[in-house]
Amino acid sequence: MAMSAAEIESLLNDGLPGARVELEDLMGDGDHYSAHVIYEGFRGLTRIKQHQLVYGALKGKMGGDLHALALKTSLPEGEGI
Repeated sequence: MAMSAAEIESLLNDGLPGARVELEDLMGDGDHYSAHVIYEGFRGLTRIKQHQLVYGALKGKMGGDLHALALKTSLPEGEGI
């Protein structure tokens, strides 16, 4: 079952309060998205830990309702880790 961009944004905003989420439906099918998540809570975390936070916020939907997610994470104002 496909997920809407609004559903994904809602899960991410609930799980990562204050995050800015930029989503793109890559295939127009609701199954393949690109996401850029900008979140102060990523500060000091490795890229792997950042991605784990995002996947955790998706509450098990990744690999099921959401087939593919090309994920980019960053700190506000383009700061790196």
